[in-house]
Formats: sequence, structure tokens, C-alpha cells
Amino acid sequence: MRTLSGIQPTGNLHLGNYLGAIRNWVRMQDAMEGDKLYFLADLHAISMPHVPAELTANTRAMTAALVACGIDTDRSLLFNQARVPAHAELQWLLNGTARLGWLNRMTQFKDKSGKNREGASAALYTYPVLQAADVLLYQTTHVPVGEDQKQHLELARDIAQKFNNDYAPKNADGSDAAVFTLPEPIIPAGMARIMSLRDGTAKMSKSDPSDMSRINLTDDADTMMQKVRKAKTDPEALPSDAAGLEGRPEARNLVGIYAALADTSIDAVLRDHAGQGFGAFKPALGELLIETLGPINARFVALKDDAAALDAILDKGAAKARVLAKPTLDAAYDALGFCR
Repeated sequence: MRTLSGIQPTGNLHLGNYLGAIRNWVRMQDAMEGDKLYFLADLHAISMPHVPAELTANTRAMTAALVACGIDTDRSLLFNQARVPAHAELQWLLNGTARLGWLNRMTQFKDKSGKNREGASAALYTYPVLQAADVLLYQTTHVPVGEDQKQHLELARDIAQKFNNDYAPKNADGSDAAVFTLPEPIIPAGMARIMSLRDGTAKMSKSDPSDMSRINLTDDADTMMQKVRKAKTDPEALPSDAAGLEGRPEARNLVGIYAALADTSIDAVLRDHAGQGFGAFKPALGELLIETLGPINARFVALKDDAAALDAILDKGAAKARVLAKPTLDAAYDALGFCR
């Protein structure tokens, strides 16, 4: 069993990243067998306009944040794509197998290019092929995904299946020797969907222009409490069960954050806080946030400016990743008939 997850180094991690993915990555180190690979998708980052110096800084900052959250580099591989050139090599090889019709159905290009599709980069269009290369390069068996990533994993499976069908060499008994493993999606238990503190119908996002819309993992205790106190709510008291939150997106979001942080259900939170107004509930939520994220923030602050230590972490993971990647990349070259 081999699991792989990636995240773009595009600024600070926030509470949505932590509860939606990172905390589950940390737990997978204990809960699941086999290799765990976590990578920073810096090659993906150049599909949109970017500032080179910020990419460097953000890659190191994201490394510090992941380690602070609990990624153990003695038990897991943590690296960035740019340190493993096989990612880019395999993407190019897979571009010969991916079909335009498949890429035309990808919603991410439509969403990110907006009305200026002619002005979008080719990298943004072929982004899903690089995602497929990320996964297939390591014979990954399982990929933790949210609903918004299922389409890209299905594309990776389609590319792997077509490549195997078209180019896989034969075993001695005449059967096909598949070049790529078809990865399976897994949705980890407790994967939370965290919404904006300013709009309960929109996901918490680092691209939101309002910093008050999110809890950053770099926020200190006072800032976290201030953001929670100013979070958008409604004037009604908390109900006694989850059904009573219907039509109240901001209330549901804050209760959902509390439940995710406490590792419990929304109904359980409401049993303890039913009848309370947000004047009482928000301070309790703020204290829980500080208790949970405070140690992460302290570890991050201690590590974030140590560029040498962070580069050493990425080099260590990349060295192991290159060893894992080489057999697959060689097999892909050989299957396609390259004379090397």
C-alpha cells in the first residue's frame, strides 16, 4: 500500500487546510500501512501568474507548516516536485496518452481561466496530466481526495489504463505487464469542509481578500480569538440538534468547526451548547482553537526562518522519492520505445 497527497505552496495554511486534509495526513501515518508520500506541488504553482521569490519562500514556509502540524519526516516522505525531475518527465510522456476530449471536460481549467481562456497558460490546461504523473510515478495505490479532486483522479486512472493497454510489454506467459498501478480514491474519516468566517456558503480560502475570513495556522492566540468573535453569525440561539441549523450556514459552519476540532459530532456539540447565543459560544470556540492550533503555531514559528533546516528536510524526502520514481519512469520510457 502506498498513499500520496500533494498541496500547492501558495501561502499560509489555514484552518480549512488543516481540518480538511493535513490532520488526516498526520493521522494516516499511524492508521495506515505502507509508504506515505507528501509533496509540495511547486510545478503546479507556475500554471498561474506567480512571483519567483514568493514561490521559494512559500515552499519553505509550507514545509515548516506541515512539519509543525505533525508530518514526521522519519516515517513519511516530504518533498517538493522541483527536486524530483521525474514528475515533469513523466507528464510529458503521458501527454501522448491523454486525450484533448478528456482535458476539455476538466472543470478546474474552466474555473481558473474564467472568461480569458485564450490568455490562460498551457500549463493550466495540462495541469491534470501533471497530477496524473504525480500519482502514477510512484505506483500509488491510494489517494486521499475530496469531492473537488475526484475528477482528476479518474483522469489519472483513464490515462494509466490507456497507457497500459497501448504500450504495456508482455510477461513470459503472454499476459500484459502493466506499467502503471490504477490508484484508488480514499475519503478519510473526519474530513471536514470548513467555510469562510464571513460567508458560510463559501469555502475558507487563502485567496479570499479578507484575512478575517479565515484562521491562519500562523495566527497568534489573540488574532484567532478576535477573528472568531467577529465571525458572521445570526441572532438566533443554538438549537438542540443539527436539523435546527438548516438555512443557517454561518451558524452551521461555526458549530461544524467546533465539532471537527473536538473530534465529535455536530449533534454532540449542540447537546452541550443548546440555547446559547453566539456571545457565549464564540469564546468557547476560540479557546478550543487556541488549544488546538497554539502548539502548531509555536512549532511553525520556531522553524519557519531556518532555511537550511527546511531545505535539508526537502532534500531528504526528494532523495528517497527519486529512488522510488526511477523504476516507473524507466519502464514508461522503455514501453514507449525510446532508445536511451
